[in-house]
Amino acid sequence: MSIRLLALDLDGTLLNSQGKVSERNAQALAAARALGVHVAVVTGRRFRDARPTALQLGLDVPLISHNGALTRHASTLETIALFPLPLAAAQKALAIGRSWGVNPLISDDQGGLGVLVYDRLSGENSALLKYVAWARRIHGDDGAVLETASLEQYLDHDPVHVSFSGACEPLNKLSERLQREIGTEARVLSTMYPKLDFGLLDVLHPRASKGAGVAAAALELGITPAEVMAIGDNFNDLEMLRYAGTGVLMSNAEAALHEAEDLHITGTNDEDGVALAIEKFILHSEI
Repeated sequence: MSIRLLALDLDGTLLNSQGKVSERNAQALAAARALGVHVAVVTGRRFRDARPTALQLGLDVPLISHNGALTRHASTLETIALFPLPLAAAQKALAIGRSWGVNPLISDDQGGLGVLVYDRLSGENSALLKYVAWARRIHGDDGAVLETASLEQYLDHDPVHVSFSGACEPLNKLSERLQREIGTEARVLSTMYPKLDFGLLDVLHPRASKGAGVAAAALELGITPAEVMAIGDNFNDLEMLRYAGTGVLMSNAEAALHEAEDLHITGTNDEDGVALAIEKFILHSEI
């Protein structure tokens, strides 16, 4: 059965180490689309942060962002699906994170493009400081980043999600605690980069995931799971990789993910791994 929908993670997958789409990847995507294959970006990034790449590539499938919590067209801003985190779960997650001593962030949807809200940043969390500075730099003074006096006071409604970042070991332990205490009220997804000793934890609506986002896009297009190929590199990609009839794991993924026997392996994100997979499973299958 031919592939009709290609679901792509961004960081560590479609984007190289410089955060760019390589020429070979871009050409492979164009060739796949010329054959009628739909292409969807499926990312843990906020909608606002992922939108420029989707617009650059001119993709025709709604952008699945926030690990599946928000699916919205990049060009028209039409919302297809939004699964905000219930307020009670968000408040509990915030309290647990505070007790753990990590820096919380709130992703909200004010104005449609999304806003990142924080109240304090630890000088020890250099990666988070760089991320907030990057978000301010690329988006300018358009409300993309909001500093508030207290997240607890700000949080009086359902946000898109709550997130935490920091070193891998404490975040893994925080993830376990969140799973124990609010695992029935929210979904806790981790994205870990051990080589950088940096990780992200996203606390989301229980129905939100990359797999659910891809399934919704496939249903809208009348495409079966067997006709889907998904490519990713981290733990938050596993659901969509296993939903897809063809799940492809990047070589730069962590060792634990390579133990999954049901996934194909492609090159790294600096070796045009996405293009290699497209050439093998889509372009060659059509010849």
